[in-house]
Amino acid sequence: MDFAIPLNPDAPLPMYRQIYEGLRHKILAGKLAPGQRVPSTRSLSEYLKVSRNTVAQSYAQLLSEGYFQAIVGSGTFVCRQIPADLSEATLPQPTQLPHQHNRSLSTYGESLVDFNPFVPPDPSAAISFRYGRPALDEFPQAIWRQLLSRHCRSQRDALDYNPDLLGHRPLRQAIADYLERSRQVCCHPDCIAIVSGSQQAIDLTARIFINRGDTVAIENPGYLGAKQAFAAQGASLCPISVDELGIVVEELPKFALSPTKLIYVTPSHQFPTGAVMSLSRRLELLTWAQARGALIIEDDYDSEYRYGERPIPALKELDRNDAVLYMGTFSKVLFPALRIGYLVLPPDLVDVFCHAKWLADRQSPLLEQYVLTDFIAEGHLERHIRRMRNLYDRRRQALVQALSKYFARQASIMGENAGMHVMMQLNLLLSDEEILARAVQVGVGITNASPYYLKNSCRGQFILGYTELNESQIEEGIYRLSKVLKV
Repeated sequence: MDFAIPLNPDAPLPMYRQIYEGLRHKILAGKLAPGQRVPSTRSLSEYLKVSRNTVAQSYAQLLSEGYFQAIVGSGTFVCRQIPADLSEATLPQPTQLPHQHNRSLSTYGESLVDFNPFVPPDPSAAISFRYGRPALDEFPQAIWRQLLSRHCRSQRDALDYNPDLLGHRPLRQAIADYLERSRQVCCHPDCIAIVSGSQQAIDLTARIFINRGDTVAIENPGYLGAKQAFAAQGASLCPISVDELGIVVEELPKFALSPTKLIYVTPSHQFPTGAVMSLSRRLELLTWAQARGALIIEDDYDSEYRYGERPIPALKELDRNDAVLYMGTFSKVLFPALRIGYLVLPPDLVDVFCHAKWLADRQSPLLEQYVLTDFIAEGHLERHIRRMRNLYDRRRQALVQALSKYFARQASIMGENAGMHVMMQLNLLLSDEEILARAVQVGVGITNASPYYLKNSCRGQFILGYTELNESQIEEGIYRLSKVLKV
């Protein structure tokens, strides 16, 4: 039998793996018969002109997987359990596998076939104005590492299941205290549920409340993750316009065949326009929802960053009839990989959310909850937010000044002096596609706002995140854009 195996020393596959694959292929193709003796590692290494250790490594892999068997005093043989008549023809070929379109997906699965999770700027851009990403190099890793080490040494419970379906109670207490101080939201810890980020909060809400055909009102433009989560559950989406005072409440349906069950809003810093909902609009929205038994989902994703003045109170602070489900996340103020968010629930919804969370993933990671509890309770969170608020304020000012310097009146910023991104209106004679293409040419990544509209999108609107770029990068990026767009 021929033991010749084509070897390529320049291939990315290690040499021992090439020998293993070659011998395995010969066995499966019937070129090496069951029970046949194979050369010693020394003989094959001399034949293939490779080191003996390389061949020994290949043999060890074949022995462990049952292709070879070693008999003490006799040598190494092809395993006798390999069928003698095995041939290439019996090996499954890619063309013989069942086609994917023969599988039957659920309605939910079908809705995800063309799903686009995110519309990011060009990932290869040298200067990327990605939004929603904190300045990770400014995160106090030494403090976090110290707290993590503390609980790794002392908390065996952090490695186990959490019997509390709402999440680690000391963390819920710390969040309740923090929300009262920072957002004027008074809530009991037993009405707070810990979730794996705000996206899970939205997904659980959609699963719990939406039947196919139910009406959900959303901001237009608005957060893609919410729109897609509601649509995946079969909701009928009702886009409501946003102006400089927030969602236009008078556009909410007064009479409909399918009553509006949910209203999703970002009142403290509307995504993506940056508008802040006025007090009169907030009261109007609460009145509308209470009169119809609708639930308002308040996504308070980056309200900590309001520059020049204190953050305004949450919509939840005005709620006297449990019409608001309030959600927040630590992904923006700390780091995205933390994946810890929270829901402030009306008391009558606590149990059902507990059960939905348990079915989804049992619990969010406990060790991180222990660490985050100390991070909040010891004051590190609010010190970090104050420091980042000053840093982001400077970066936002750098962006505003650069746009004014290089674009003059051809670019304007929408929304309030807050958040981690701005929405820019460009008044140019170029299409959005041409603007994006030219930005890529000079290594600048920006996000077109059109996909965030359900209807009536506006030309020339782009989202610019600035929090992870320093002032020099921000000015250089805007300068490059102005040159390539021939402003």
